[in-house]
Amino acid sequence: MVEELVAAGVSVASVGLVYVMAGARVVKQYERGVVLRLGRLRTSVRGPGFTMIVPFVDKLRKVNMQIVTMPVPAQDGITRDNVTVRVDAVIYFKVIDAAEAVIQVEDYQFAVSQMAQTSLRSIIGKSDLDDLLSNREKLNQGLELMIDSPAVGWGVQIDRVEIKDVSLPETMKRSMARQAEADRERRARVINADAELQASKKLAEAAGVMSEQPAALQLRLLQTVVAVAAEKNSTLVLPFPVELLRFLERAQQGAPPPSQPQPQPSPPRSSPPSPVSSPSSPPVSSSQQSVREQLPSAAAPVEPDSGESKTRQD
Repeated sequence: MVEELVAAGVSVASVGLVYVMAGARVVKQYERGVVLRLGRLRTSVRGPGFTMIVPFVDKLRKVNMQIVTMPVPAQDGITRDNVTVRVDAVIYFKVIDAAEAVIQVEDYQFAVSQMAQTSLRSIIGKSDLDDLLSNREKLNQGLELMIDSPAVGWGVQIDRVEIKDVSLPETMKRSMARQAEADRERRARVINADAELQASKKLAEAAGVMSEQPAALQLRLLQTVVAVAAEKNSTLVLPFPVELLRFLERAQQGAPPPSQPQPQPSPPRSSPPSPVSSPSSPPVSSSQQSVREQLPSAAAPVEPDSGESKTRQD
């Protein structure tokens, strides 16, 4: 009899232990437990720690209260200015009411993901391409409001939504690159023209100052020569200033003419003896006379007397 009682007690204790173990639950610090008893929601939400439920009667669902990072798949859309883009984003949310997240929606994570994709396509259609590329902060705020409005009734709070990347077609990228290049070239030309204008004003002022002092032109010329001579791989051609030529010309006109050497008087020449003329001698031409004058040392020829010639013939 005693053995039967002991065996019965052991059986009851085993059944009680199994029952207790079947109803024992542990809720983690970042979780909350929602209890459904016979399909009805219990008003109390179980906190973290050890808790007990009625086995086969109660059903405990644990809800994660941490911030969930969910990537939003890339969505293709057409912007308001008719440009095809592909945009992807990331969403950060958390559950603030565990009971609402279990009762109001079947799968709150899937619902938030679908709502994010729909809102992202809507934002793409309402925005221009420039807004998607440069004004993302405003688009993120609008996207957060669009997702957070229905999510509040699900016990979910949207913390932040960020647009990660905007993919453009290759043709659009080339067009934007050409546009940016043309804009930079325009700004470069404007800056260059402004610099030329300022430089021309300064050069005009410098020319006015140099016109008052002509020596400044010579100093400027020397400075230019020094600057060019610093480069040893170039040939320097030094121009001769016209002012210096004019100065030399004026100086030459004011100076007395240079003295010319006076011709020295030639010594008197002794007149040659005049030739004895005879009626039979031929006349002396002018050319012979000039040659004779040029040769003073040569003795004039003397014609023999006709009487003497006759005597010699006899």
